[in-house]
Formats: sequence, structure tokens, C-alpha cells
Amino acid sequence: MKNILIITLASLYFIGCSQTPDPVLQEPAPVVAKPIEDAHITTQVELVERPLAILELPEKRVLKVCDSMPETRLVGTEFGFLPEWEKENFQEALAAFVNSCKTTKTKKLYTNLCQRAQESKDARAFLEQEFTPYQINANDGAETGLLTGYYEPQLKGSLKKTKIYKYPVYKTPDDLITVDLGSVYPELKKYRLRGKIVGNKLVPYPSRKQMNPLSGPMEVICYVDSQVDLFFLEVQGSGRVLLENGETLYIGYDNQNGHPYKAIGRYLVKINELKLEDVSLQSIKAWLEKHPSRINEVLNYNDSVVYFKQKYESASGALGIQLTPKRSIAIDRKFIPLGSLLYMSADVDENKFCNLVVAQDTGGAIKGAVRADLFMGHGEDAMQTAGKLKSDLHLWILLPKEENQEDGI
Repeated sequence: MKNILIITLASLYFIGCSQTPDPVLQEPAPVVAKPIEDAHITTQVELVERPLAILELPEKRVLKVCDSMPETRLVGTEFGFLPEWEKENFQEALAAFVNSCKTTKTKKLYTNLCQRAQESKDARAFLEQEFTPYQINANDGAETGLLTGYYEPQLKGSLKKTKIYKYPVYKTPDDLITVDLGSVYPELKKYRLRGKIVGNKLVPYPSRKQMNPLSGPMEVICYVDSQVDLFFLEVQGSGRVLLENGETLYIGYDNQNGHPYKAIGRYLVKINELKLEDVSLQSIKAWLEKHPSRINEVLNYNDSVVYFKQKYESASGALGIQLTPKRSIAIDRKFIPLGSLLYMSADVDENKFCNLVVAQDTGGAIKGAVRADLFMGHGEDAMQTAGKLKSDLHLWILLPKEENQEDGI
């Protein structure tokens, strides 16, 4: 190592966001990031690859971040330290951000930056001048998480139940009650309770096993020809149904029964039917097709059931906007606000993938701070890539610089 850098970081306003370990002398990771300390003034000596400028913290802005991301550990860095930053298609990335700015959540996060992004003639300069990158770490300090992929599936279906098309795509049941716990307990503002009223009590809604076989009095959007494809439609969250009359029906996530998501791939590993390293969408589907008599057994391992609504455009996520292939990700909004602009680094389809992305969706299987699901698009190629994607992930959030913002995250 050629340089010894003394970095002084003031963090009076960041104490509420996370806990940072005591500074230690250690070998640098491939991605160098400078931690925001929990002391009033802290002097830290580290070995680094090359000098970093002193990171001036946007104190008021960081305080607002703490309010929205209380469980998230952030580590300040610079754009020059983001892997392959210089190879990004900045104009395309900025276009994805501008598209996300159509939503109220993104506008609330980035206020006047949304307007200025539309007027920018130099996408890279705009991003580097207006934002500061912060690496997202797990609460235990781990920098590496997990990236998976999802896609928009296409099923075959009918508006009427037949011998072939017999598996219903359900709308949200009329008796499903959703309670926003934050309305009673502010500290639980990101949690919801779901169930139904029986007598004078709110009880859990039926699990997948309790409602199988898939039939009942609930309102149906359409019927499809494959129980397995319908299950994976629930996992993906949205899709297309090609009807018998040639029309295409777009459907998307509306609600779920309140039971936690449990991965059926994990169940197949547990019963020694698949090896952990072999689990993918393709291997699971192949196993189910080979063992049709055990489909209910395996699918019922996941108590969660998703309910849908009809849409009038292709895949859109929880942010309520049409998803962009390889630019839209699903995140855990307990750690990352919907609408956030992020940078990610992972291996996708045997290639290094380092791109700006926007948090536009959520998912039952997406849990944790350094965790994302990358939208791959529609079609067979998207399915093949998404189904096999399982990669180590590094994730950064881009926060607006304080001097340019009146309001923010």
C-alpha cells in the first residue's frame, strides 16, 4: 500500500441510523468505502489503494435518511470507487430515473432533482454533481448480499373454466382485512396485518394448503392451464395471459393472504430431492413436471397466496410504474425506500453487471438490506436468465447532496 490517509468525518446527525464498529487497521476490500463514524469527531487511519478526498456529510439530509432507513447501515464513498462506473450508459440510466420520477414516491425522495434530471444535457455530470453514493451494508457489517432475477411470464388461459383451463387466477377476496399497524403503533409503520373477521375476532386468512384444491367462491380474473405456471406467476408478481380468443390479459400483484413466503426450492432440498447448488426455476419446474402427483405437497409448503388485479400495460411493480428490464429491481422496503436510485455490482449471465437501477418493486422473498431481485423482462430469454440468476451482490444508494435540496428522503 502506497498511501496512508487520515479521514475525519463528522457524524453528529447520523447516530440514529446504524451502529459502526470501532476503527481497525485492515486490508482494503476490492471496493473501498469510508465509514461514517458514530463519534462527534473521529480520526481513523487506514491503508487504501489511493487517496480519497474528505467526505463532507450532508448532515440535515442524513438525519432525514435515518428517519426513512432506521435499520440500514450506510457507508460513504465516491463515484470513482464504484466498480466499472465509467462503463455505465449514463443517458439510459438517467432516462430510467426520469421515468421513475413520474411516481409520487420518487418525487418525494428527490424533489427538484426530478425536474433538473429532465433538463440535463450531460447525464454523467448530473449524477456526479447532484448525488453522493453510500454503500449499503447488512447490520452485521457484511458488504455482500444476494441478487436474484425475475421476469414477466406468459400463461395460456380463458375467461371461462374448462377441462383444460381450470386453475383460477384470483382477485383479492372481499373478506380479506388489511391493518396498517403504523396507524396504531408508529414504530411499526412498515408492517401490515392481514386476516378476516370471524365472530368478533380477526383471524389469519387461509393458507395455500387450507384453500387447495384451488376453487371457491372468490372472484376470478381468468383460468389458466397450469397450476405450476400459476404458482410461478405468484412468485414473479405480474404476467400476461394469452386468452383463447387471441387477446392478451395483463395481470399484476394486488394483495396476499398475510402468510410469510417460503421457498419451495428449499423444501425440495430439505427432502433430498434437489441439491442446494442445483436449485433454480428450471430445476424446480422440471422436478414438478416429473412428479405430478406431488405438486400440491410441494406448492403447499409455501403458505403465502398472491391475489391479482387486471392491468392495462405490461409488468409494473409496487411503485406503480412499468418496469424496465435490467434497470428495475425489487428491494426490501424496510431497508430501502421505494423509488430510490441505486448502483449495483454482481455477476449476471456469466458477465459482470454494474449498473444504475431504480427500486421499483418488492417481493415476499426479498428480505434484508443487501438483497435485490433484478427484473429481466419478458420472454423465453428473460425466463432462462432470471431463473438461473443467483449471485453475490454489492449495493449502493445515491442520496441527493444537501445544498441542492429543500426536501428529500
